[in-house]
Amino acid sequence: MKKISLILPVLFGMSAFVMDGCSSLKMMKKNADKISYTVVPEVLETHAGKVDATIQSQFPAKYFAKKVIVTVTPVLKYAEGEKAFESYVLQGEKVRDNNKVIPYVAGGSNSYKGSVPYNKEMQRSDLELRIKARQGAKSVDFKTVSVAKGVIATSTLVDNSPLAILGLTKKANTTGIYDSAIDKYQRIVPDAYMADLVYLINSAEVRSKELTKAEIAHLNKYIADAYSAERKELKGVEISAYASPDGTMALNSKLAGKREGSATNVIENDLKKDKVKTDLTSKNTPEDWEGFKALMEKSNIQDKDLILRVLAMYSDPEVREREIKNLSSAFTKVAEEILPKLRRAKITANVNLIGRTDAEISKLAETDPSKLNQAELLYAASLTNDIAKQKSIYSSFIKIYSDDWRGFNNLGYTEMNDGDFAAAAVNFQKADQLDPKNPIVQNNLGCVALENGDWAKAEVLFGAATGAGKEVKENLGILKIKQGDYDTAVKYLDEGSTSYANRALAQLLNGDNNGALKTLNSAPVESGRIAYLKAIVAARTAKTSLMYESLVNAMKKDPAYRAIAQNDLEFAKYANDQNFKLLFK
Repeated sequence: MKKISLILPVLFGMSAFVMDGCSSLKMMKKNADKISYTVVPEVLETHAGKVDATIQSQFPAKYFAKKVIVTVTPVLKYAEGEKAFESYVLQGEKVRDNNKVIPYVAGGSNSYKGSVPYNKEMQRSDLELRIKARQGAKSVDFKTVSVAKGVIATSTLVDNSPLAILGLTKKANTTGIYDSAIDKYQRIVPDAYMADLVYLINSAEVRSKELTKAEIAHLNKYIADAYSAERKELKGVEISAYASPDGTMALNSKLAGKREGSATNVIENDLKKDKVKTDLTSKNTPEDWEGFKALMEKSNIQDKDLILRVLAMYSDPEVREREIKNLSSAFTKVAEEILPKLRRAKITANVNLIGRTDAEISKLAETDPSKLNQAELLYAASLTNDIAKQKSIYSSFIKIYSDDWRGFNNLGYTEMNDGDFAAAAVNFQKADQLDPKNPIVQNNLGCVALENGDWAKAEVLFGAATGAGKEVKENLGILKIKQGDYDTAVKYLDEGSTSYANRALAQLLNGDNNGALKTLNSAPVESGRIAYLKAIVAARTAKTSLMYESLVNAMKKDPAYRAIAQNDLEFAKYANDQNFKLLFK
């Protein structure tokens, strides 16, 4: 906190002078150096796009004439111009007005708070007080008083690069969060077909009607087709044989094993007949309690809930069977409806469905995009880093699938990353019309609002983007730095943040120098911004060697930091240091 005392010894007569009219004004002007001023902060700073200043004034006894009104206008004066704060008015005790009164005999004090919008020319500036005193129709201007020099602009070093989000999926999942697995392109998609061979009680013989039923015929066709198709890969066939959970464990173990064998023989014969070569694996489960539970949950059997509780209470299969059989009326239905379905061998054919290659997709995206489905066309844009090609692909998507929000959103994403926020805004708005309240689109509209300086709108949009992705937190972190809410910014830019520079800046502005340095040191790559922020932390913590090292690195990586450092009051105490001067030669 800087205190400027403008008190010079002035000898007065034995009795107090009487101030009337012009003489009162002249005496106040003459003795204006008896007023002391304190400015908080000592060096002004910019936060949330403003320069705030608190100016405390102390008036000595027998100074402020009783009928005088004083108007003080703080002004930030810089090379390219000046900016005035709102004036404040003080008055003597005999003035009939509503301004702050400064007593004549005792003297008094005043505290003023004001702000002006910041611009970068203010870094090198003087905070001046321009004072006019009047009494009646007469007035005088006091000598201009300089009370502070310069503005620290560290808060403006925020990396204002909001993160838009690509739309790769069409709909939200049941939790409301967009799931990239819903309809995102996958070249290899697992598929399967299952069929059952059902047995009679205590039998392992495969009946002829089981061999000729539709699902077995479909299974054989599915396997043969997968084996011969160009874009399918037959991964193998699995057999799982079971016995129903009635009868002894010894009996059921033998029965399940025999059913495994008979089912394996059937499938081996079918594979040989269709000339299909693939892996065939088999296993058996003596008592199919999992299958029993699944069928019970779907049934309408009386006492269903009681039976399910028995399953939950007891793990011993013999105890389970005994307790269920005790429910005689319910067990009759179980024996009729549930148990016969569990006397089976389940055959599962596993297949990989193979889509177009990257080369095929890229070529069709350029020559005949209508042959690609939505997932393929969106994927095509990810196969190139050429922005012009990406824009062309998304434009094709919009023409072919005009009712799908992703085309407009992704074209806007590409335009925004290319620096064309105006064009991006138009496409984000079209995406919003197609899918209102879509959190991905809300985030992207928030990016535009943030870029345009509409912080209130950006905050609303980012709030509506919950669940869209980690990018939302990064964007809120940028917004909170701009708003001057550094504590909240640190919370958004947590340890999972990839915006190392913005996280460190938020920590630095929040008073956590050590945390900021730790974050900067953890960055995988030291950019010019990272190095420059490290230099500021070092200057604030008197790590002189680190400061010089970091300034040199910042200037090497980005020459723009040479001019920035020359005007930066973070390094004011080093301004006359020969090593500091050498940086700019």
